[in-house]
Amino acid sequence: MADKIKIPDDLKAELPPNRWGKLLSATPIVMTVVATALAGLSSSEMTRAQYDRSLAAQQQSKAGDQWGYFQAKKMRAVMQHSTLDLLQSLGPPHPLDTAKFSGQSTALQAALGKGVLPEAPALMLDPKVKAALDAVESSRPEPEIAALLAPVAPAELDAALTAAKDRALEFDAALKPVNQAVDQAEKAGAGPEFTAARLRFQAARYDAEARLNQTIANVYELQVRKSNVSAERHHQRSSQFFYGMLAAQLAVIIATFAIAARQRNFLWSVAAVAGLAAISFAVYVYLYI
Repeated sequence: MADKIKIPDDLKAELPPNRWGKLLSATPIVMTVVATALAGLSSSEMTRAQYDRSLAAQQQSKAGDQWGYFQAKKMRAVMQHSTLDLLQSLGPPHPLDTAKFSGQSTALQAALGKGVLPEAPALMLDPKVKAALDAVESSRPEPEIAALLAPVAPAELDAALTAAKDRALEFDAALKPVNQAVDQAEKAGAGPEFTAARLRFQAARYDAEARLNQTIANVYELQVRKSNVSAERHHQRSSQFFYGMLAAQLAVIIATFAIAARQRNFLWSVAAVAGLAAISFAVYVYLYI
């Protein structure tokens, strides 16, 4: 059976025969454990920072897709308006006789007669998320947006994104029968007045869809900001834990030198103080940073 590790008798003589002496003698072992733990925490925080950066990049890509849809639909709306202006410049068409569509839905009559679309469902958001979203849509300064976004949890942003997407899907579902009725009416025969009404309807439709995509894109932008803030926080924590690890390693080195020095009590005391400082600093970083 292996012999137990014992502190030499001459080393014991240099230590006070009380709890403080026992604490000093255990300093190298305790500080080694603390240094290892802090190194693990530093590595873990850096990994989480890298994950959040990667997540922010993915969210930014999805936001870019929504901005692409937004721009495409705004361009289509502009084209519809331009074509309508050109058609009207050749000679104002007669007002569309909506009586032809009396057998159709009131939504179709409103869409062709006045270019009025079914209303998009209201977007129900948490007040904190709505305040941050309004700040983004208003192009407020970044520090102001960050302050509004700070109390918002990632789960609340996920819920807002789901609500915005569901809203767009519900609007598409409400508009689908109107689109089908417009297509059928066009196949049945369309004059200049119907063409003008259809262009007006399509322009309003693309404008409405663009606004829905804009809202989704802005929620993604909030997620990007939130992920970047989280990544920066974890990166900062990683650096602080690394400094704590260095302090703990310094305590190990000092305690090791104390074994070969005469003033062991003093060096062990310095090592213990350095170790306590490292532990206190690590606890502060863990709880408040």
